[in-house]
Amino acid sequence: MILAIDIGNTNIVIGCIDKGKRIFIERLSTVHTKTELEYAIDIKNVLDIYHIHREQLDGGIISSVVPKITKTAKLAVEKILDKEVLVVGAGIKTGLNIRIESPEQLGSDLVVDAVAGIAEYKAPMLIFDLGTANTVSVIDSKKNYIGGMIYPGIGVSLDSLTERAAQLRGIGLEAPNDMIGKNTIECMKSGMIYSSAAAIDGIIDRLEERLGEKTTVIATGGLAKKVIPYCKREIVLDDDLLLKGLYILYEKNNKK
Repeated sequence: MILAIDIGNTNIVIGCIDKGKRIFIERLSTVHTKTELEYAIDIKNVLDIYHIHREQLDGGIISSVVPKITKTAKLAVEKILDKEVLVVGAGIKTGLNIRIESPEQLGSDLVVDAVAGIAEYKAPMLIFDLGTANTVSVIDSKKNYIGGMIYPGIGVSLDSLTERAAQLRGIGLEAPNDMIGKNTIECMKSGMIYSSAAAIDGIIDRLEERLGEKTTVIATGGLAKKVIPYCKREIVLDDDLLLKGLYILYEKNNKK
């Protein structure tokens, strides 16, 4: 069994995987000011909830898009496991053929998503990761990572709207009962959810037109569950995509 951690701008995803099977997945808030010990306590508490002990864990792997926290989290996990932890980055074997101008700029989370997507689904494919930012990874029919898109996440869009409109405050990210809102809060909820879903449908249409063929579409990320049910296109919702990718990379880089 391994401990897999993905550090994002808003959340830290923590999970354990045993022989490719997810044991659990949880999320913690990303806090830039926490110390190595504080993160170690947080992670240890999650493991304790699921009755997982150090002796059961063969190792750990981390992907991160928050450089300030990466080293702190690595030291925290190593404090728990008492062994070196793998970090997705330069020098790690991925098997991914990245065809973009500066491959080193590709976020580790997108690398992990793509590795899992190629292993589990049919190419060509589009992978939507919905979080603080929404990202789209484009993988062609030859399983090459050829580029993608980045645009504001639904939470960022909502925060921007409420910061600039004094009367628009305190709404949750769930769809209203009717697409046509009957009050300000319902109108905002509808606008957030349905505009996000329509954007995803539209992006799929345009990318398939650009590629000249139909694609497999996968969605993952903390906010995917809130938006994907309202999309019209066929989209596979895979909450475990990051964990699957981290497990594959751990195995690939720890072969005896």
